[in-house]
Amino acid sequence: MKDFASFSAGAPQPFLEEVQKIAAEYEGKSEGELMRAVYARAVEGKRGGTLTNAEIDAFCAQISPLLDAAKRKKLQKIAEELKKL
Repeated sequence: MKDFASFSAGAPQPFLEEVQKIAAEYEGKSEGELMRAVYARAVEGKRGGTLTNAEIDAFCAQISPLLDAAKRKKLQKIAEELKKL
């Protein structure tokens, strides 16, 4: 299984820094709480013009191999929602 270091090699640096910040804030919290926080910040970035569709696609391409089929499908659905904003 790949780790965060191998995932982070192709992701945009500002996005990685934000993910790391959120992960530190939510250490010990549930997966759902972490995912809601990441999604909220992604929406904020998309609406603010600091997160592009290309960055969303790059993130999905990097993290998808770490997920099972059900989570990959959910990630793809969330990515499509974000790209519509």
